[in-house]
Amino acid sequence: MLDAVIIGAGHNGLVCAFYLARAGLKVRLCESRGVVGGAAVTEAFAPGFRNSTASYTVSLLQPRVIADMELERRGYRVIERPVSNFLPLDGDHLVLGGGLEATQAEFARFSARDAAALPGYYAMLEGVAEVLRDLALKVPPDPAGGPRALIDAVLQSRKVAGLPLAAKRDVLALFTRSAREVLDAWFESDPVKAAFGFDACVGNYASPDAPGSAYVLLHHVFGEVNGKKGAWGHVPGGMGTITRLMAEAVREVGGEIVTEAPVSRVLVEGGRAVGVRLASGEEVRAKRVIANLGPKPLFDRLVPPGAVPEDFARAMTMFAGGSGSLRMNLALSGLPRFRHAPPGEDHLKAGIVIAPSLDYMDRAWRDAREHGFSRAPIVEMLIPSLVDDSLAPTGQHVASLFCQHVDPDLPEDSEDAAVEAVLATIEHHAPGFRAQVLHRQVHTPRALEAKFGLWRGDIFHGRMSLDQLWAARPALGAGSYKTPVPGLWLCGSGSHPGGGVTGAPGHNCAHAILRSRSRLPFGR
Repeated sequence: MLDAVIIGAGHNGLVCAFYLARAGLKVRLCESRGVVGGAAVTEAFAPGFRNSTASYTVSLLQPRVIADMELERRGYRVIERPVSNFLPLDGDHLVLGGGLEATQAEFARFSARDAAALPGYYAMLEGVAEVLRDLALKVPPDPAGGPRALIDAVLQSRKVAGLPLAAKRDVLALFTRSAREVLDAWFESDPVKAAFGFDACVGNYASPDAPGSAYVLLHHVFGEVNGKKGAWGHVPGGMGTITRLMAEAVREVGGEIVTEAPVSRVLVEGGRAVGVRLASGEEVRAKRVIANLGPKPLFDRLVPPGAVPEDFARAMTMFAGGSGSLRMNLALSGLPRFRHAPPGEDHLKAGIVIAPSLDYMDRAWRDAREHGFSRAPIVEMLIPSLVDDSLAPTGQHVASLFCQHVDPDLPEDSEDAAVEAVLATIEHHAPGFRAQVLHRQVHTPRALEAKFGLWRGDIFHGRMSLDQLWAARPALGAGSYKTPVPGLWLCGSGSHPGGGVTGAPGHNCAHAILRSRSRLPFGR
């Protein structure tokens, strides 16, 4: 009998499988698609053009995971962005990154006060981000776990408890307040606030005025690239390179990966998860079932009705998600030329963000709520072929577009209009852009769910709000990776510390299982 069967060979499933197999457990991953990687894949989407078709940039992947899986030995490397973000504006532009002094000089064009405030803001953000980094690879305490859980809670709160009072206020503000409230306290210029506020809307179907949106801003800065905290970059070959190397590591330690093996049911016998049934009818028995898909599709579709306690079932009906994202990949005949841009090409190697103010972002959300999609959307565009010429024919390029906001329930007959709104928004700042588009691949929230299993198109597997974080992700009683169904575990982004290509949920779930296995005959 298998020690564990894992539903889904996305990056967290691969990470979890690696640690379990390395510890000597017999592990099989069952992946519904014909390729491993989940949403972290590289695919051909037009003749001669390849791209990371869902997840598209890297920063949050845990250094511990990179080291333990020996990804660098296998060929993993990241090309850093020369600058972080480029914001085209009507009549101007703003470039964020390239070093503190360069960013201060750029900010000073808009506000001398904002330039002077920048070092303090960075220090504040980094102080709170360090708390997140400290928690990312820890298993949250189980509220029903008795003395051990109490000890874990005390140990995990020590870093926060040891912060100066001012830093504790920062933590409280970033976890509870809106992005606008936090940014208004630091800056006065609309473009400067937009440069930071954009992160609060990434994968978050909400206004920057929404309470808790400041946390989403924070979640995007606690990563690192090549030892540089908060940096982002591209992996040559796309995001599929990461998961291909992870799969290599899994197989090397004895893990088994089976593709084109969709799971149709979690088998529960005597109140315990004992395996899965595949769509083919085959049953795979195991001492543990580990789910790398989101908690909503797991409990709504795969776990038999009545297998979970009524109170937990009720909690899962309240679990919130739907990130309102439209993901497009474009084949381009050449590079876009922005109406107002600095000289050279460094700005085109950054995140090109069309969202000139917090008010613009708020209107985009309100528009989507009323019309189903934003007619003036928030757009981030990356052109990875500028640093990786394997993705497109010579002289041509690929572009990754990540756009907000699109209602997850947008009718199919409105999808073309949503796409046209995105292209019109880019065309406004880069005349001639439409004519450069040779081919496009569109993933609406509905398409993201159909293709990658992302519930309501949610790139985080569930909303990243205070009520769905740490020990409450996805709900109290399942925040330490084990669920109320004995033998059923969670290792995906719907568990702590949440979304992004981090590997942390997979790492933590495996370690929680190994720790429990040392105390119980078959583990929980």
